Amino acid sequence: MSAGSSYIFFEADLRDRFAQALAARALAFHLRDDDIEGLVVELDTEPADEVLEALEAEYEALMQEQMLRAEDRPDWGSHQVASLSITRADGSTVDVRLPPAVARPLMEHFSAEEAHALVTAIAHSLEDPMDGPLCRKDLLKTRPPQ
Repeated sequence: MSAGSSYIFFEADLRDRFAQALAARALAFHLRDDDIEGLVVELDTEPADEVLEALEAEYEALMQEQMLRAEDRPDWGSHQVASLSITRADGSTVDVRLPPAVARPLMEHFSAEEAHALVTAIAHSLEDPMDGPLCRKDLLKTRPPQ
C-alpha cells in the first residue's frame, strides 16, 4: 500500500470536518498526532488527481479558517506552522515545514497545487543540482514536479 497525502490541523473540529469530507468521498484515512504538535489526517492511498484537487481546495479553506482563528488568539503566535508534502526523486514522501513568514505569502499568492510544485522543484534541484550555466536548452525540457 502506498502512503497518501497528510494534512495537519491544530483544532479537532477542523480536523473532524476534513475527516467527514474524506468519509463522504469513501476515502480510507487514519488520524494521528503530529510528532511536534497538531493533529494529522493521513490518506491511506493517493486518490485520483481530480479528487486530490478537491481535497486540497477544502483543506486550503479550512486553513484559512484556522489562520483567522489564530489571528484572533494572540497566545497562538507560537503555533503558526505550515507544511507541504512532496515526493522525492526516489519516490519517498516528506513534509517540508515552512515558517509563517514564508508560508503566508506563498499561500496568499499561489494555489496549494502551485505551492506544492514550487517546493517540489526546489527540493528536486537540491537533490540533483545542475552545474554550469543557468541558461541551457536542456533545462527547458525538465520534467514537471511530481
